[in-house]
Amino acid sequence: MIHTHYNLSGDPVVLFTFIAYIVAVMLVGVFAFFVTRNLSDYVLGGRRLGGAVAALSAGASDMSSWLLMGLPGAVYFLGLSQIWVSLGLVIGAYSCWVFLAKRLRIYSEVAQDSVTIPAYLDNRFRDESKLIRMIAALTIMIFFIFYIAAGLYAGGLLLSSTFGLEYSTALWIGTAIIILYTCVGGFLAVSWTDFFQGNLMLICLLIVPFYVIGQVGGWTIGLSKVRVLHSEYFQWTAGLSSLQILNLVSWGLGYFGMPHILVRFMSVKSTKEIPLARRVCISWMSLSLVGAILVGIVGAIYFCECPLGNRETVFMELSKQVFPSWMMGIVLAAVLSSSMCAIDSQMLAASSALTEDFYHVWFRRNASQRELMLIGRITVLFIAAIALYLARKPEQSIMNLVSFAWAGLGATFGPSIVLSLYWRRTTRTGVVWGMLLGAFVPIFWRFTGLGSLLYEIIPATLCSTAGVVIVSWFSRPSEKVVEEFDRVIALTRE
Repeated sequence: MIHTHYNLSGDPVVLFTFIAYIVAVMLVGVFAFFVTRNLSDYVLGGRRLGGAVAALSAGASDMSSWLLMGLPGAVYFLGLSQIWVSLGLVIGAYSCWVFLAKRLRIYSEVAQDSVTIPAYLDNRFRDESKLIRMIAALTIMIFFIFYIAAGLYAGGLLLSSTFGLEYSTALWIGTAIIILYTCVGGFLAVSWTDFFQGNLMLICLLIVPFYVIGQVGGWTIGLSKVRVLHSEYFQWTAGLSSLQILNLVSWGLGYFGMPHILVRFMSVKSTKEIPLARRVCISWMSLSLVGAILVGIVGAIYFCECPLGNRETVFMELSKQVFPSWMMGIVLAAVLSSSMCAIDSQMLAASSALTEDFYHVWFRRNASQRELMLIGRITVLFIAAIALYLARKPEQSIMNLVSFAWAGLGATFGPSIVLSLYWRRTTRTGVVWGMLLGAFVPIFWRFTGLGSLLYEIIPATLCSTAGVVIVSWFSRPSEKVVEEFDRVIALTRE
């Protein structure tokens, strides 16, 4: 079977669908602009998200382009041994909804109505030096830039391969779209579009593999072709040692420290919404991951005789080969959605950290809400510019960029967040040391080449946890901090 890889630049139906999608996203941003009145609205939606919106927003902003490009590409190229990452992610996400969501929602409001993760940690430990905020804000900016760069790269790759554009031109167009509605609408625009985009991504992931498999004679014939060419393709542990499986499953640890995911817990309008949000999010995640894995398997079947040059385009190429124009526009919009869902949330999280936790605290304590919203929008542009520079080379891997950022953020914030919610003895000094170790170890691990042996999130999380526990053990929290902790624990039991 010979497959032609072509662009759709001359197809007016696909172009119309794309433009209609972009216009719809912009209208959401404009509407959100008129209901965004202060910084709390801009970075947290005024704590009035419903459970379903918060759930899909959390899931969509987490999965990002990895769901439609990174994971299908890995399964297509390497086989079912790549599903261990999915298993770890589902376990991690479920654990966060069960153990963190309710407590963080309550504690962040009790702790002076904190609207960002750095603000929560600062207020939780009454850090008069503001050192926690500074470390947190800088860490978020550094690691999120790599995360955002991965999303911009995915969006640029999509537009380039679809419409026959130069990669650099496609990169600028995709970045401009995301910046516009994130700057204008803030958290509400991001959450509402994530809700819509999350549903679109799920539908496409479930439709594509079942539509395509019919083109190759069904599952029985298709799978037999793959077995002939790749005898170990369907073995879960093919070519993997126990340590490598641990590396893949350990991705789930990252959930406990992702600021753009944790902030969704803080934004839910009531703790009563959390059980519904948990069920919606985990159901969406599970179905989406199954769909992405099936896309990879079907890609291995469909392209077994003519392998793809870039494995991370398997979802797009499958869609191009079999779908009519009217459906291609929808499918490609889903791929663009996967990039946008993560980038908008990450840009907003990084922007809010720099605005609220750096600019407001260190430079303009008396700044008005209008000024802070303006600075928030300016920092979105600043962050996007750096990420754009990192994403300028189209030969990099989405998985490599995401894995580094995921490890850094997860290890920096995860242990401190968990211990701040569950251990009465946790101290400000312990959190400072834990965050510093969590940020330093992934960088050291990656640039010394140790990441090829053990995924950096594992040693970084262990070091960060040890830093918080050991230093806290030799210091003591103030009486006010302990009293507030006890009050929050009482509220969580109601």
